[in-house]
Amino acid sequence: MLNIQGKRIHLAVGPTDGRKQIIGLATLVKNSFELDPFESAIFVFCNRSRNRLKILEWDGTGFWLHLKKLEQGRFAWPTAGNEKTMNLTDDEFYSLLAGPGLIQKLNRIEHGCAIA
Repeated sequence: MLNIQGKRIHLAVGPTDGRKQIIGLATLVKNSFELDPFESAIFVFCNRSRNRLKILEWDGTGFWLHLKKLEQGRFAWPTAGNEKTMNLTDDEFYSLLAGPGLIQKLNRIEHGCAIA
């Protein structure tokens, strides 16, 4: 279960190959981002289409790999520039996760398809 309290949140700027799994993402964190994948942090990645994101988390005994796939819409995601990662606050992280869902819900309500 994802626990972000007291953890740094590192967001990979730009797209990440969606085929990467735990070892590939941990290697990317270590070699490309020059960060320690075993630190008390979570690492957030998004695919090129911006409809899936993966979260890598070390819990002290092993890695967790969390996946979220949007059925519609896209995640708002920063494009790659000089930075490879950026840090997010807890609120920014939750806004990132909730943003597309809220937009989708509002679109359904506007079209008369409200969800109970």
